[in-house]
Amino acid sequence: MQLAAYLDRIGHTGPIAPDLATLESIVRAHIATVPFENLDVQLDRPVGIGLDSIFAKIVGARRGGWCFEQNGLLGWALGEIGFEVRRISAGVMRVVRGDMALGNHLALIVMLDGQPWLVDVGFGGSQAAPLPLREGERLDTPFAVSLTEANGWWRFAERAGEGDPFSFDFRAEPADEALLAARCAALQADPESVFVQNLVVQQRQGDRHLTLRGRVFSIRSAEGEEKKLVDSADEFVTLLGDRFGLNLPEAAGLWDKVCVRHELLFAKEDR
Repeated sequence: MQLAAYLDRIGHTGPIAPDLATLESIVRAHIATVPFENLDVQLDRPVGIGLDSIFAKIVGARRGGWCFEQNGLLGWALGEIGFEVRRISAGVMRVVRGDMALGNHLALIVMLDGQPWLVDVGFGGSQAAPLPLREGERLDTPFAVSLTEANGWWRFAERAGEGDPFSFDFRAEPADEALLAARCAALQADPESVFVQNLVVQQRQGDRHLTLRGRVFSIRSAEGEEKKLVDSADEFVTLLGDRFGLNLPEAAGLWDKVCVRHELLFAKEDR
């Protein structure tokens, strides 16, 4: 019944089998219906990594979540279907931050006929489908995504337009679960955490990618990026509902904080 509820939440109605077609279909459906978001962090609500709390939030309350929640839920569901799933701990922007970044991202490796696939619905929606774990590049419009390997470390990178790549590094081995739990706790409590500093909601919708970062709402497509500023708490709450499917009227209470942080973090780049 729980698996059926998850599949209903993401709108998956196709066949269910531990094969590539099912994996691709579930990943597409999940990305299209469950946004990446850190609203609970902004609302000072604890975010756990236990399956019960994740299920209640994403399936029961029809919310989104960040990597620990989204990939945690997907990994469980794929295991229920019969896939061989491995949780892996990764380091977002390890290329800049070094090994201190390790454990700040949860991703998945799924084995199919002896071939490992990188599966990640918790990185904001840049990856449109599973990636075979081998070096190469693919166009997941509006992003170019790639995998490279050096000295036992893999790097997933996404690039949009002429911008710098955004990446995470990982080894293809089981996650250090204690490290993941510690990083999950730190990312929602450390004043230096980007998730504490600013609100973010992201979602892939077909070949378009939507982002709300503070007051800045943007839509990226193959033609480029359009941006607009959200002007009021009412518009903010309406946008969460209409664009991301998040019914969260209490988010209006974040508006003053969002405006203050916008001035601190984004005003220069938007003028």
